[in-house]
Amino acid sequence: EGKEGPFLGNGRVHLLEAIQEHGSISEAAKQMQLSYKKAWKMVHSMNKEAGVPLVTKKIGGTGGGGTVLTKEGKKAMGYFKALEEKCRKFIDNEIQQTPLVLK
Repeated sequence: EGKEGPFLGNGRVHLLEAIQEHGSISEAAKQMQLSYKKAWKMVHSMNKEAGVPLVTKKIGGTGGGGTVLTKEGKKAMGYFKALEEKCRKFIDNEIQQTPLVLK
């Protein structure tokens, strides 16, 4: 959570992954069955909350423009996944240590 609401979560990380895979917010949105407008708002919100761009536009070139994750975007995705894994391991450990009484 950030000052203005969600910063990173599963949906936003999946969007970053899709942008990385497709090189386009539009294609990422289609894959996730989101409107382009919603995907763009999510990217704009993440960029604003991070204070540095996580996603930037790639201008022109042979294959045309597109969208790319910045180094910071890749780091944020990695941090989120690492934190998620730590949480998953913690929960699994707690479940294994907690005796369940079933009647």
